[in-house]
Formats: sequence, C-alpha cells, structure tokens
Amino acid sequence: MGKLKNIFATRWGIIGVGGFIGVCAALLQKLGNPGNMGVCVACFERDIAGAIGLHQAGVVQYMRPEIIGFVLGSLLAAYIFKEFRARAGSAPIARFVLGVFAMIGALVFLGCPWRAMLRLAAGDGNAIFGLLGLIGGIWIGTLFLKGGYNLGSVQKTYTSVGWLFPLTMLGFLILMLIFPQIKGEAKNGILFYSVKGPGAMHAFLPISLAAGLAIGFLAQRSRFCTMGAFRDLILFRQAHLLSGVIALVVSAFIANLLLQQFHPGFVKQPVAHTMQIWNFGGMVLAGLAFALAGGCPGRQLFLAGEGDGDAAVFVMGMIVGAGFAHNFGLASSPNGVGPHGIAAVIIGLLVCLFIGFTMRKRVG
Repeated sequence: MGKLKNIFATRWGIIGVGGFIGVCAALLQKLGNPGNMGVCVACFERDIAGAIGLHQAGVVQYMRPEIIGFVLGSLLAAYIFKEFRARAGSAPIARFVLGVFAMIGALVFLGCPWRAMLRLAAGDGNAIFGLLGLIGGIWIGTLFLKGGYNLGSVQKTYTSVGWLFPLTMLGFLILMLIFPQIKGEAKNGILFYSVKGPGAMHAFLPISLAAGLAIGFLAQRSRFCTMGAFRDLILFRQAHLLSGVIALVVSAFIANLLLQQFHPGFVKQPVAHTMQIWNFGGMVLAGLAFALAGGCPGRQLFLAGEGDGDAAVFVMGMIVGAGFAHNFGLASSPNGVGPHGIAAVIIGLLVCLFIGFTMRKRVG
C-alpha cells in the first residue's frame, strides 16, 4: 500500500492525473456536456445553485453529478488512505466572502481555471485573456502571502463536521434520483431543470457521476490544483503541480482534435464572449480570491471531501455567489458582461484587497 499511496503524488503521477482530467473532460463534452465545458467547477456549481432555486436563470439549472462525484471520490480516497481529517475554524466568514467573489469573477469570464484551460485546448482564443488574468490575480495573492497574509490556524474538530459537506452532496444526489429530470419540464418536485441552453446539455447521469468520482479520487491523491500550480511556480520556482496542469491542456487538445471538437478562433465560441478586458479582469478577481483562500475551486471540493470544513465554507460561498451573480445581473453571457458585472468585479477586487491587507501577521 505504501507505493500505491504515493504514486499519484510523483511527477509522472500528477501528469497522469492531469492527462486523465483533460481526456475525461473532452469525452464528457462529446457525450453531452456543453461546448468547451466538459468539466467546469464554477459553471457546474452555478447550475447546482439554479437546480435548488438560488437563481432563476432558466438556461443554467441542473444538478451536476460531476461536482457530487468530486467530493465523494475525494472522501473515498481519504478514507482508504487514512487521510480523512476533520478540521475547521480558520476565518470562515472571510472564506465565504472569498468564495462569493471567486464565483462572480469566474462568471464574468464564464469559467473556472479548469474551463479556461479546456477552452484554450478547444481553440477558444478568448481563454488566453482569462488565463493571463488568472495568473495576474494569483501573482497579487503571492505578494500578500510574502507579506504575512494568513487566515489563521486550523483546528481539529468533530468527525461529523468533516462529514457535513459530503453528506450534503450525497443528499443532492438522492434528491436528483427522487426528482429526476422529466423531458420538456422545467421543474420536478423541488428541483429545477433547464429545458434549453447549457443547463440542458449533459452526459448520461451514471457516466457523469463515475467521471466525477474518478477525478475526485485521483485529484485527492495527487493534490491537483491549478491555483497552486501557478502559486508554487511564482513563489518557489517549483513546477510539480504545473506539470499536471500542462498535461491537462495537452491531453484535452489531442482529444479534441481526435473528436473533432477543436475550433480555433475568438468569435462564436460556446458560452463565451469577446469583451477581453473583462475576460481578463474577471479572472484577476477569481485568481486573487483563490490565492487568498488557498486553492482553486476544484481543490476546495477535494479538500472538503477529505474533511476540511473551511474549504466547504468556500464552496458554499461560491454556490451562493452564483445565485447573486444571476439574480443581480453580474454574470456574463455570449452577448457580453452582465449589466452590473463590471461594478461587481471592481467591488470584489476592493474586498479581496481589504482581506489581504488586514489579515496579515507580521513577518520577522
């Protein structure tokens, strides 16, 4: 078990995990998920927010099994390898607010870091501006880290605290089984379902869930994190995590070519807009929020699966943030940034800077 326990944390292990995620995302798109959105943590959490009625944007409402699988797969890996550790208590309100603004920034761009890379791998040139913004936001975050930024110590807590978020995800899955989608119906019982738009595009539930479980399991073992990849490169000149991110892009690119899903250009890309300054700005906000919270949205799900209550609070903030984004006209669409999206990005940056400057311990 010792060798198996560490194999995914090696350089080739994380490259394999990144490659698996890239191929899996391309296949999920081929099997029904939205264009250039085989896997998008922010978009899928937004769809979940719609499914439970936190917003009424009818085109993005679906209980995405991939997100549920990420958490339960991570939980399974953590228990098998004795890494489930219930902990919490580190500035929860700050983490929640960071989650809200991370989601707002991501929805101004229309994608999380994973989707930015998958969009690039499918030929969407607009993703270049989003990725540059993501790196810029993470770079700003590293300046705070160098200056003593710290959300405080984490405390060991009751095992049941670590189980609450995985149980929530399991509850969502049970709800989906009790109230499945009915063709042509926008609601079944208490769950909302899109009948058109990206929310109506999805792979067969067992396939989506199995993919999510596999990714969650492997990512927990490898510590896969897109934000951490750039943070480690900037702070420590370490490219271990980055090798997995590069593998994701390369494998998705090859898979898209083979599946005839590679369509280079800037205009008429699926679920994307060409307002480049806000593709950049939205991801600056998201990247800064991820850096201050300690992980990209995927990593936060995997941490929550292994018992991290603080990561769970961040994820809850993102789901609530999706409700704010669509209820208050902040989210973008293929037509461009929402009516109040620009103001939200500016406010979000100010809030993140406030958190970064005021939550520092003196160094030396």
